[in-house]
Amino acid sequence: MRGPSGRIARFGRRVRPGRNPLARAGDRVEALLLLLAVAGALLAIPFAAAFGSETYAAQNARAAEERATRHPATAVSLAAASGQPYSTDGAGAPAAQTSVPAAWFDARGTRHTGEVLADPGSPAGTRVSIWLDQRGEPAGEPLSTSTSVADGVFAAILLWAAITGALAGLYATARFVLIRFHAAAWDRAWSQARDDSRF
Repeated sequence: MRGPSGRIARFGRRVRPGRNPLARAGDRVEALLLLLAVAGALLAIPFAAAFGSETYAAQNARAAEERATRHPATAVSLAAASGQPYSTDGAGAPAAQTSVPAAWFDARGTRHTGEVLADPGSPAGTRVSIWLDQRGEPAGEPLSTSTSVADGVFAAILLWAAITGALAGLYATARFVLIRFHAAAWDRAWSQARDDSRF
């Protein structure tokens, strides 16, 4: 039988060899290991969810702190930015931003100078939106709520995938060993049968 129902049926036979006289002790061991791997993957879900929730809470607290200590400002470039405004790979995509000397005023009205990112090829006097910290120095844009949520979800998925991958790897290794053991047993039985047939 093909399709999802066929795969489900094969999975059911693998985890429940039953009283099939052809089922070997190794088949039952493999079934037990498979059940343990599946159970472990299911039990890992709440742990991964808790880890993702903690990650979201930590990132959300960081975002709140950054929003409280940073504010937007506008810098004016003091020189033309080098480079081409578009990449030369033929795709026509905007090139990455480049550093350019600029000046800006902080919340207290103090003038600052330094390097900011501007579009390649932009002329001197270009106004550039930046974020400043409490000292009036350039800082990154505060984390958004959506970024905190994405980080939490990604952390949960990554942890669950790592646990599931480790369980799958252990099961695959154990199954490989069992297959080799069964193959060796078949070789010994075949050799014994050939030796017996000579008499």
